[in-house]
Amino acid sequence: MSELRKRQGSGKFTDTGPQNALPRKNDSVLPSVVPGLGCYSLVILISLAAFAAWFLSPEKISSLSHSYAICSSSGARVYTVDHVVPNVQCLVVDGSFILDTGSLEDVMARWVAGGRLRSSLQIHYLDKSSIVVPGLSDSHAHILEYGANRQLPLGGGKTIEDTIALVRQYILDNNLNDSSKTIEGWGWDHTSWPGEEWPTSDALEMDPIIRGRPVILQSKDGHALWISKKALELNSPWPSEVEGGVIMKDSFGNPSGVLLDNAQDLVKRPVPTEQDLLRRFNITVNDALSYGLTSIHDAGFNPISLEFFRRQATAGNLPVRIYGMRYFEENGPYWGNLSKPIINAGNGRLNARSVKIFADGALRSGGAALNEPYCDNPHTKGFMRLDPKVLIDVIPKYLRDGWQVNVHAIGDYANGVVLDTFETALKDVNVTALRPRLEHAQILTETDMERVGKLGVIASIQPTHAISDMWFAEDRLGSERVKRLYAFRSLLDHGSRLAIGSDFPVEDMNPLAGFYAAITRLSLTGQSPSGPSGWFPEQRLTRMEALRGMTIDAAYASFTEDNLGSLVPGKRADYVILSQDIMTVPIDQILSTKVQATVIDGRLAFGQV
Repeated sequence: MSELRKRQGSGKFTDTGPQNALPRKNDSVLPSVVPGLGCYSLVILISLAAFAAWFLSPEKISSLSHSYAICSSSGARVYTVDHVVPNVQCLVVDGSFILDTGSLEDVMARWVAGGRLRSSLQIHYLDKSSIVVPGLSDSHAHILEYGANRQLPLGGGKTIEDTIALVRQYILDNNLNDSSKTIEGWGWDHTSWPGEEWPTSDALEMDPIIRGRPVILQSKDGHALWISKKALELNSPWPSEVEGGVIMKDSFGNPSGVLLDNAQDLVKRPVPTEQDLLRRFNITVNDALSYGLTSIHDAGFNPISLEFFRRQATAGNLPVRIYGMRYFEENGPYWGNLSKPIINAGNGRLNARSVKIFADGALRSGGAALNEPYCDNPHTKGFMRLDPKVLIDVIPKYLRDGWQVNVHAIGDYANGVVLDTFETALKDVNVTALRPRLEHAQILTETDMERVGKLGVIASIQPTHAISDMWFAEDRLGSERVKRLYAFRSLLDHGSRLAIGSDFPVEDMNPLAGFYAAITRLSLTGQSPSGPSGWFPEQRLTRMEALRGMTIDAAYASFTEDNLGSLVPGKRADYVILSQDIMTVPIDQILSTKVQATVIDGRLAFGQV
């Protein structure tokens, strides 16, 4: 996208002054004849001049002055996500904040009326096809886990053997000759394997390169571990049962190598070094900015990650905004009255004022707590990861002590229990001040969908989960119950506020993938079990509803709607420039959209303006 380009047409305020008169790529900066120079010197000068012309050309300049405007050359291509004025031609930035919005003529008139020179406002014009949207938020993600996942990603394994081959190749590629070093990976998915067969430690032992090594492999959904025989040995003895979890057993009653939900906590993992944490963080941040993410809600700060992010905030090393949910440890002491929320640390880049509680497991691994048995495993209804009495005890305490409470709830039984607790705790209080959240809210009864809206509970949803799970969901739930799974439209129509995220690294980080999934309910290749109209298309969101879910409603879910989430004067200048209009292009073109620039606090964080 070119910068400082003269506006096409006869607009009244197109002359922005001599500071914009820069040479084009084909402009010569030398006289046509340079007497007295030898051939060698002339070649050097010509080369320097060519480089200078290229470097100074409008196409390559990406610096932003303290005050500037972003304008479409025609039409109103800035989406403000503001009900009053949803689209404008220009966005005026002053330092870290939005100063003005409106037509070029109007913003320039107000600029001059403030006693400033017209030429002092640097104007950047969008490409004809480009648009501006507010900075995008991911309302449920795992920052350091995403970076760790990139070390040994296992999503490409389509069988147990394929996945083992990825582990073996990782060991060989990295010359890991020390067989005592723990190997960690992420992303295997037994639901994508033939017969949905669970893996075993014996399968890992079959490979001579892996045999005898401690191996810990996290599942795609984060709710299961697949570990090697050496890892089993190092973490023995094993209890016969685990509350809120499962130790899978072989035919002899011995651990088979797969642990579900709370049973994962029995495995000791290497403590990451500061270098490990920084590497993981930088990987995530670089990808996030390239996708247009300016804010990320991290769904689970443990003590190590909490202190890491606190250090980064103090050092001024947070390129994106982070809203953290502190992890609740059922067997640990209650800390809500002993610790204070972190609010606007690091110049507003870090907030940690919520607690994350797990109610149940995941649908993919069969741990989501349901009211009725699973159709493909009628011997179980899933399980709660903690006793409902714990929720009844701690949720009111955290709310009373000023913490937002965000509860992971997937199955309809789990969601019902959580909503019962919220309903009791929220009586006679200002829910706007508390803003409790259901993280995932995947399957609810019709009555509970109504309750979410009536109670003012935020539904934190992940549309890409829907298009991942749609291929096996009916087998799990049956043809009737599955209709209530990922019922985004029903939740919205019942008055719920939707905060949209991805749950990366479980799903694709790209927020446009979530946008696409929300409005189409199709796979990224345009398919669904129901055909090209989408999986239960009556549950689709509109484009504006989806955009709000990843901007202003995500900001509300993190108590930042007064400063973020829409492009209106007085708010922080967080915005994204996209290569095409995702609000109008055909749906099969949405995923080809490129992020041209990501801007946070008025400064360029990725790309060019």
